[in-house]
Amino acid sequence: MTKLFATRLALVATMMLLAGPAISAQQDDGAPPPSKPGKPINAGEVLSGELNALKVRDVKNAGKRVATYQITSEPRRLPPPNGLCNLETGPETFQLVPSGDAQAAQLKTFVGKEISVKVDEVACASDPGQMSEAVITKWSLIKKQ
Repeated sequence: MTKLFATRLALVATMMLLAGPAISAQQDDGAPPPSKPGKPINAGEVLSGELNALKVRDVKNAGKRVATYQITSEPRRLPPPNGLCNLETGPETFQLVPSGDAQAAQLKTFVGKEISVKVDEVACASDPGQMSEAVITKWSLIKKQ
């Protein structure tokens, strides 16, 4: 009886090994197709999304905490040579760099809300302190009517 049990056990184990790849292949069929790169964003175009405020430590200023603002948007491609910022679909988070206290105060009132900005200069994030995938260094807020 033990020989029959061992044979059946070996048969069941073989069937499990053969059925495993077929089951995983069926599961892969339901996976969404790979994402396409986002539409391009060039200087002069509008970027819309939710504005978030982040607190980061400024390494150049003795670790002082500074407010950093970020727009979360749909994926966008940047103009060459930046392209997709080493991402599959392009950046989705864009750090807004205020040009002064007036722009910083302006952004502070819109935290948590949907905003639109006209992009004048944008590049992929490259510094270790940057919390976003891309950085908008020159921009202007578009007033909603």
